Amino acid sequence: MKRVLILLCLLVGVGEMGTVSAHDRQVTVAADGSGQFRTIQAAINSLPDEAAQPRTIYIKNGTYHEKVYLDNKQNLTLKGQSEQGVVLTYSQARDAWRCDPAGSPDDWGAATLNMRNSPDITLENLTVLNPYGFEAAGDVLLPCPQEASGQRKVSKTGHQFALRTMPGTTRLTVKHCTFRALGGDTVSPWDVDAGLYYFQDCTMEGGVDFYCPRGWAYAENCRFICHNPNAAIWHDGTGEVDQKTVLKNCRFEGDPNFKLGRFHRESQFYIIGCRFAKEMADADIYWAQSGPGAQQWGRRVYYQNCHRDGGDYAWHKDNLSTAKGSPKPKQITADWTFGGRWYPKSKKPATVALKPSNLNKDQFTALPRQTIVSAETSTAAPLPVVAAGAVAPATPVRDSVADRMLVYQRTVGGWPKMVNDVKVKYDHPLTAAERAAARAATPKSDATIDNEATTREIRYLVATFRSTQNLAYRAAAEKGIRYLLQMQYPNGGFPQYYPDLSSYRHQITYNDDAMVRALLVLRDVARGANGFSVVDAALLEPAKQAVARGIDCILKTQYVQNGQLTAWCAQHDEKTLLPAKARAFELASLSGMETVNIVRFLMDTENPTPAIKKSIEAAVTWLQAVQLTGYTIKDVPNPKLPKGYDRVIVPEAGSTIWARFYDLTTNQPLYVGRDSRPYPALADIEYERRTGYAYAGTWPEKLLSRDYPRWQQKWNPAAPAAPKQ
Repeated sequence: MKRVLILLCLLVGVGEMGTVSAHDRQVTVAADGSGQFRTIQAAINSLPDEAAQPRTIYIKNGTYHEKVYLDNKQNLTLKGQSEQGVVLTYSQARDAWRCDPAGSPDDWGAATLNMRNSPDITLENLTVLNPYGFEAAGDVLLPCPQEASGQRKVSKTGHQFALRTMPGTTRLTVKHCTFRALGGDTVSPWDVDAGLYYFQDCTMEGGVDFYCPRGWAYAENCRFICHNPNAAIWHDGTGEVDQKTVLKNCRFEGDPNFKLGRFHRESQFYIIGCRFAKEMADADIYWAQSGPGAQQWGRRVYYQNCHRDGGDYAWHKDNLSTAKGSPKPKQITADWTFGGRWYPKSKKPATVALKPSNLNKDQFTALPRQTIVSAETSTAAPLPVVAAGAVAPATPVRDSVADRMLVYQRTVGGWPKMVNDVKVKYDHPLTAAERAAARAATPKSDATIDNEATTREIRYLVATFRSTQNLAYRAAAEKGIRYLLQMQYPNGGFPQYYPDLSSYRHQITYNDDAMVRALLVLRDVARGANGFSVVDAALLEPAKQAVARGIDCILKTQYVQNGQLTAWCAQHDEKTLLPAKARAFELASLSGMETVNIVRFLMDTENPTPAIKKSIEAAVTWLQAVQLTGYTIKDVPNPKLPKGYDRVIVPEAGSTIWARFYDLTTNQPLYVGRDSRPYPALADIEYERRTGYAYAGTWPEKLLSRDYPRWQQKWNPAAPAAPKQ
């Protein structure tokens, strides 16, 4: 049946998220659109999980801003056009991921490149970055339901995976690849039962324990760059006595006084023909006493022909002969390392059975909390000059408005519209006191989508990232997008504020187009439109689903009057979905203003369903029925009044206006002041309100005269031709 479905998909033609035949040995990814796929993840998703023969995903040069998952795949090669030309990048602190509503209780998704239960994978000619530590200004406190305090400290030097493999990803081959992060555990291939890992001609960079395999690992001709004094390499060999990490003909360099390595539990190191920079500390590989140590098999650390620039230390003198079996240096090869379980060089079939992986649990995901990690890591020092050919962090291009937006972003991901009753503006430099006050306010719960807050910042940051390539701006925009996903109710509605749901802020809020603006951002994310193709590809599907839920909510909240669909209220109860009151002058009523952009949003739906078409037609019919023909609203000068004018509705031939609010039963215009009493005329309410709020306007004019006729012509060819404007 599966073969039949695949064949049908090929016959009808499939797009980027389609299925590629199992017989296709190579697919191509190109960020510029010249390949079969624009994203690496889309190419991975197109392939069947299983294959008797290896498949290749060929990735053309370009920067791919996405988090990549290989889940239950096998016999697959990710091959870049060139190591420096193909850059996969995603900024992610492990501790932040653990607190993220979209995150995972284990490490699944905490890395730039994530793998689980995916044997026989090859990575070649790739640069994989987790730039979180390079971008972060310092430590931050994030909301975290898992913590008793409700918050967790996230350090710029904490765990930051570029590569994280989970149980079942064995016989992993990595050639000519670069992995970079500032924090710990940059390269974490972890399967303590059955992990078999082969690295050749790679560069790895990070903080404490940044190369930390579990099981069997062999690295040859690799370069290691350490930005932490505690340790560069690490090993866990608790699964079997034969497990080992072998590093042959590798070079180690880093910040002053970096230590070579350490272990927390059973381990076995073979350091053969390696070179150490003069900055390396005079400290042998040591037992980190926060772990149980090598109690069963003892300390096993072996060196042969290793030298340090500026002079050798005594501890790395040759002692290979003391290892079990007294192996000779020429015996220390990749095939030897894996003890018959895998022959990555000679390609012979395995001669020793491999213990099965424990696929049900990754027992080592529960690493120490950030408080312990911080104690083990140093304050990030300025990065040293990196030799030619390596990837050095470029000085980011700055945008002053975007920088101010970063200052005001709340820890939950959204932005406030007001601070101390003053509207947030980004058009003037912040004083030191203003900046400090804004930083101190980041934990506040005043994030909102009211008055364009949050959606305005997301759009600006995405656009500015495209022009500057400053990753901090993209990261902030993605955090804002996740905030929108998090605040949405399961029924698809959006409150005005989140997490502050006090007063009327909990209601589904169409007022001032709040919910529609949020959905427009998410629709752009899902479509990759209006510049949003640069955001994390992992956000596309959640955004698509959020838009679908939002449309469902819109259809269900459209008010039924005497059996007929009409329009929408500015606010609806999030449980009953009925029109609701907000402020004193915002009664439950039908809106001549908010209805307009709700209809426009529905009209932009691709392949609208009959229910969507019916909703649009009904709302347009209602807007046509309630228009006030022969009237206009204007400000009339009057120097005797506080503002020097009055706002009035007066007759005017050829003019048409609509009221902001209409009675739910009679469709009569409502004008409401702060006394919450409805009046039939604008002149009946107090001066402060009638000149301080939009009670009437021409909002539906272009919708009815231009937009709706065009939409109608598109979906109903028999409709009258749309006017040309």
